[in-house]
Amino acid sequence: MRNLGGFFMPAVWGLAMADRYKKQPITFQEQLVQLEERGLQIQDRQAALTSLASISYYRLSAYWYPFRLRGADGAVTNQLEDGTTFEDVIDLYDFDRRLRLLIMDAIERVEVAVRTRLTYHLAHRYGAFAHTDRHNFHPGFNHSEWLAKLEAETVRSSDEFIRHYRSKYDGFPTIPIWMLTEVMSLGSLSLLYKGLNNNRKSGVEDKKSIADHFNVHHKRLVSWLHTLTYIRNVCAHHSRLWNRELAIRPDASKDVRWQPPITPRNDRIFYVLLILRHMLHPTANGDDWHAAVCRLIEPYARNVHYRAAMGLPVNWRDHPIWM
Repeated sequence: MRNLGGFFMPAVWGLAMADRYKKQPITFQEQLVQLEERGLQIQDRQAALTSLASISYYRLSAYWYPFRLRGADGAVTNQLEDGTTFEDVIDLYDFDRRLRLLIMDAIERVEVAVRTRLTYHLAHRYGAFAHTDRHNFHPGFNHSEWLAKLEAETVRSSDEFIRHYRSKYDGFPTIPIWMLTEVMSLGSLSLLYKGLNNNRKSGVEDKKSIADHFNVHHKRLVSWLHTLTYIRNVCAHHSRLWNRELAIRPDASKDVRWQPPITPRNDRIFYVLLILRHMLHPTANGDDWHAAVCRLIEPYARNVHYRAAMGLPVNWRDHPIWM
């Protein structure tokens, strides 16, 4: 038994105590020397030092990880493949950065389109304050908690249209649905859509009415919005994306176009690109984005390991959804 501030904690039999972290910070110069010792070639030392000072060793370590060698036991070592340069690492880092920017661009377009369709449907069916009536949501939706959080967001908003409404009309922070959807986060929007009624027998199919515009089943749209919210958060925190295994995976579809081997897997970034491509079609403004993504990915897709890491099929450009 261990005494922790007066509380006794039983030992966990068979488990060793965790080690205390002992690594100490090292200078940028020392970081560069350590990388050289691990086999990284430095062609321009000053440029490399500038990158380490601007991006950080720890962040960049995710981008030299694909170049690390495996030992005889298959475990990843600290040594890097022969010929790996610092410029290779920065190139991969920059590729990921540009990919995040393009994905953020597409998510913004999709988000605005979903806001528009959702707002239009609810306002015309239930009125300006459709969101305030719990009966417009399914019984399992925690309407009061959701609404309280949104009204708190409204109070914190510094938008001019919110200040104008507050000064002119009664009932603040309750505002019309077309104002509310402009201040809510993508996560709140996703939750709003998930909470809507959809019951064919009762004749109320709010989810379906919105999803039909995007040519997707309403249950899939719930899943897609959840995944896109997660991806947006990854991008907003400038986190590694290009070879990430998705923590929140979109529901698999029975449609063969979304299944292996046409679409190898649903836990990599290509699946997200397909979702965005599909949802941008009704907006009629996704072709420029599609072309930009193709130009960016093409050189990296030639590498079989990179292609697998992104979940790309061999003939990814001819994918029936991506075309």
